[in-house]
Amino acid sequence: QVQLVESGGGLVQAGGSLRLSCAASVHSFSSYVMGWFRRAPGKEYEFVAAVAGSGVRTYYSNPVKGRFAISRDNAKNTVFLQMNSLNSEDTAVYYCAADRSLSISTRDYDYEYRGQGTQVTVSS
Repeated sequence: QVQLVESGGGLVQAGGSLRLSCAASVHSFSSYVMGWFRRAPGKEYEFVAAVAGSGVRTYYSNPVKGRFAISRDNAKNTVFLQMNSLNSEDTAVYYCAADRSLSISTRDYDYEYRGQGTQVTVSS
């Protein structure tokens, strides 16, 4: 059973930064594509970013490209999401997800596991 635990969310002013972390209890962490999704109130899950198992290949959604950076530390079974230049539209619950795959997917239903989420609130 894979467990994903997110941390690092909170309240930040517009223009500020936050760094989310996701600790995974899983065997062969590097075999998983790790992704971040978010869900704002009344909206569907939205893909944010993903990183392949080696940490080399990454993919970002257009709204966050250039502002967010995803990375992973396979020695510590942890994936990070550095979020800069935050704005009110980034307010959401952010979820970490794991997909045992070689290719990066932007579809939430392709990810077998998902954490409980961490709230990010950006005040304007």
